[in-house]
Amino acid sequence: MIVESLQKELNLKKWQVEMVIKLIDDGNTIPFIARYRKDVTGSLNDEILRKFENRLKYLRNLKEKKSKTIERLDEINKLDDNLKKQILNAKTLVELDDIYRPFKSKKRTRATIAREKGLEKLANTILKQEINESIYKIAEKYINIEKDVKSVQNAIDGAKDIICEIISDNSEFKKKIRQNTFYTGKIETKAKNKEDSSEYEIYYNYSENLKKIPSHRILAINRAEKEGIIKVKIQCEASEITNYLKRHVLKNISKIPEEIEYNPHTTSIIEECVLDSYKRLIAPAIEREIRSYITKNAEKRSIKVFSKNLEQLLLESPFPGKTILGWDPAFKTGCKLAIIDKTGKVLETSLIYPTKPQKKVKKSIKTVRSLIEKYDIDVIAIGNGTASRESEKIVVDIIKNTNVEYIIVNEAGASVYSASKLGSEEFPELNEGERSAISIARRLQDPLAELVKIEPKSIGVGQYQHDMNQKKLNESLSSVVEKIVNEVGVDLNTASYSLLNYVSGIRSSTAKNIIKYREQHGGFNSRSELLNVEKLGKKTFKQCAGFVKIKNPKCPLDNTIIHPESYNITIKLLKTLNYSLDDLGSNNLKLNNIDLEKLAIELDVGVETLKDIINELKKPCHDPRENMPKPHLRKNILSIEDLEKDMVLKGTVRNIVDFGAFIDIGAHQDGLIHISQLVADKFVKHPLDIVSVGDIVDVKVLDIDLARNRIQLSMIL
Repeated sequence: MIVESLQKELNLKKWQVEMVIKLIDDGNTIPFIARYRKDVTGSLNDEILRKFENRLKYLRNLKEKKSKTIERLDEINKLDDNLKKQILNAKTLVELDDIYRPFKSKKRTRATIAREKGLEKLANTILKQEINESIYKIAEKYINIEKDVKSVQNAIDGAKDIICEIISDNSEFKKKIRQNTFYTGKIETKAKNKEDSSEYEIYYNYSENLKKIPSHRILAINRAEKEGIIKVKIQCEASEITNYLKRHVLKNISKIPEEIEYNPHTTSIIEECVLDSYKRLIAPAIEREIRSYITKNAEKRSIKVFSKNLEQLLLESPFPGKTILGWDPAFKTGCKLAIIDKTGKVLETSLIYPTKPQKKVKKSIKTVRSLIEKYDIDVIAIGNGTASRESEKIVVDIIKNTNVEYIIVNEAGASVYSASKLGSEEFPELNEGERSAISIARRLQDPLAELVKIEPKSIGVGQYQHDMNQKKLNESLSSVVEKIVNEVGVDLNTASYSLLNYVSGIRSSTAKNIIKYREQHGGFNSRSELLNVEKLGKKTFKQCAGFVKIKNPKCPLDNTIIHPESYNITIKLLKTLNYSLDDLGSNNLKLNNIDLEKLAIELDVGVETLKDIINELKKPCHDPRENMPKPHLRKNILSIEDLEKDMVLKGTVRNIVDFGAFIDIGAHQDGLIHISQLVADKFVKHPLDIVSVGDIVDVKVLDIDLARNRIQLSMIL
């Protein structure tokens, strides 16, 4: 069943599903399978494989819970063939929970109290609707002073409580009502105090169809509700649902098929139970379920957008070969400076007070200019936090008549890193401000190497990330980081613990042992040396070897993405084509117009593996980030006051959300391009279809709202 489900859901062939399951069960990582087992999987990419792995876990969990449910019901003698069939046919955990709910041990409800009073038989009598005398007369038999059933009405009321619960526990009813509510219902919001001003004023009196409401609105409503600003309710047409329940609970006793006749002794009671059951038990439960469902879907969508933004951010082009001054701006505590060389090594740190309240501008300018001269600084990277605007003005004055340029760097997460255990371990002798300045500088130099040190949700490219299920968010974002780190690869002799920790197959303890070995032996000369690392066995080596590189190794292939398991094939390939390893990276190597099918048979290797080997030989040591836009450096400042309507500017995409993209145009405040302004005469499903984080784009100013500090932009020029 699991194989068939995965096959159908992911549109895969049966053999693909079976092979991927085997690879995962054998302990292979997703990055390894995606890159080095293409011939086995039919070239399934990282994204599909991660979906596959998550669904496999879910379906296996569902299968296990089905078995346990059947086992429990059998133990309490409640299992019959029909119930077993329902359980086995359940497609989701929610469905399975609905089926099992009537048999769960419940809290002490009105119905359980009524059962304790011996009224279950009376409830069943009413539900059967087969009596020919007044139910009130039958109820007299159930009066029991000792059990607090003092009257006929007491007995009837208790029976009604039981009937209400039976109706509410019916899984088919729940399923139907859940669907009806979702497809016809609305989410309505009201302000708790209309006089209070807030950013959520749009939701003070708001209504929207459940099935149409976009993800960002759901998350905004949830946050406003959490902050106590609004009340939220799901509304739907109750009469349609209660009529449905009546049709299925009431039994037609007419002997003429065309006519409807109900038992006069029980109908009114059952109708009361239907209304009460829906209003008191079913509707609140369904509302909670739907709120949970739409929130989970909104979170899922938002996490997807966040993940895509993070992926693009991590793939931003590095800025190597430059000496950078990192500038962590502040007011009272001063601006922290850190100079890093072309390799990221910290040369010097400093502290200046150019901003209020001290305003030691002249002294600060003198200090920075002397640092520029001393270290031949190329770029100043200014964090975009508090006092960034004021710092930028001073930097523009400092770099006049010099070749130095500056850039505003998104410092989100830099303070998190600076105060972290990792930050203190890396720079124990420095304070948090100095570490933050280093992080800002290094973030420009090599975004990936620095950003992996920061908790993904703190990087600042998300939407309502702190309101989401943190476990799922962290799992998703960690998968993104893992994917990119392995896609880019890491230098085995320079990679930090943080980078190594994301390499395929390498765990935290293994990463520490690699660094320990590196320090003790002066670095690695070959990939195979990894086998000398403590607790790094052949299995781990197989998973990680292709994702680590060594500059100037003994074997040239150790600085490529070619896996050691394919070295012999690669050497045979080169020999077959009259080349050797010495030709690697040279213009002598001509690898076009090769009959791949024929050569694959000759070398006894899969076509896809051979194709990847040839592509790597053509362009060894290629960094996928090289194709990304370079950082947009500046010499002059631009303020929101300088902007004019219809002005055309160049900007960098900083963040993407469901409704648009935020653009850094150098005005301190990012401008927003609404989704409708991304392209002309074309429907845009999502901004990610048009732009990516890090893109350099031309934009036109549509509107400037000085009061609210907002800039509206357009890419339709």
